[in-house]
Amino acid sequence: MTARVDLASRVRQRFAVEGVEATPAAVVSAVRGEPDGSLLGDTAVLRLANQVHSDLAGAGPLTAFLADPTVTDVLVNGRDVWVDRGSGLHRVSTVLGGVDEVRRLAQRLAAACGRRLDDASPYVDARLADGTRLHAVLPPVATSGPYLSLRTFRQRPFTLYELVEHGTVPEPVAALLAAIVGARLAYLVTGGTGSGKTTLLNTLLGLVPHTERIVLVEDASELRPVHPHVVGLQARTSNVEGRARWR
Repeated sequence: MTARVDLASRVRQRFAVEGVEATPAAVVSAVRGEPDGSLLGDTAVLRLANQVHSDLAGAGPLTAFLADPTVTDVLVNGRDVWVDRGSGLHRVSTVLGGVDEVRRLAQRLAAACGRRLDDASPYVDARLADGTRLHAVLPPVATSGPYLSLRTFRQRPFTLYELVEHGTVPEPVAALLAAIVGARLAYLVTGGTGSGKTTLLNTLLGLVPHTERIVLVEDASELRPVHPHVVGLQARTSNVEGRARWR
């Protein structure tokens, strides 16, 4: 096992030094190009290459949690990892490495969102390509960090009927909410972190008649209502020169 950890480390270092894009094929080739990598069977090479590719281009050791449909939140406090599967946060034994590795992971995820994360700009709030919400904070703002928060989203929003069936919304309340949307009344959705604000708002927006246009204005894009006519606008922070900020 130690030998394979060392092999994976050398391959990661090779990509870091050469600046080559870490495509799956390139990682497999790099693993086979190492003297001890050429001795591995196909299955072992692919397993190791997937691990290295995840470390270089994905969420690293957090990838499995983000791919788990039962997971709603993944939090990293320094080197500690906490996961929420809908029943509260639980600490897991995933090894992220040292503080420097966690920092690089945070910066890689931020870069994947097209955002800057460094000492001059030590926090970021953005969305990954798959819709996962990313919030990252670096020291010295994070006193024992880096801190990472990753919130996954259901690919298809719940219908109001499904919320009633799951016991999330009582049937009389569901009828009232549908009437509010139908009457085009103003309403406010509030609540604590993880209380279901986005879930409920996605559902309510799905009730808007398809003859209407929905314009979403968000700090970080989260809402994904099922509706044929949706326009999304997202705030943009300053660039490296301190310009191009949109609010």
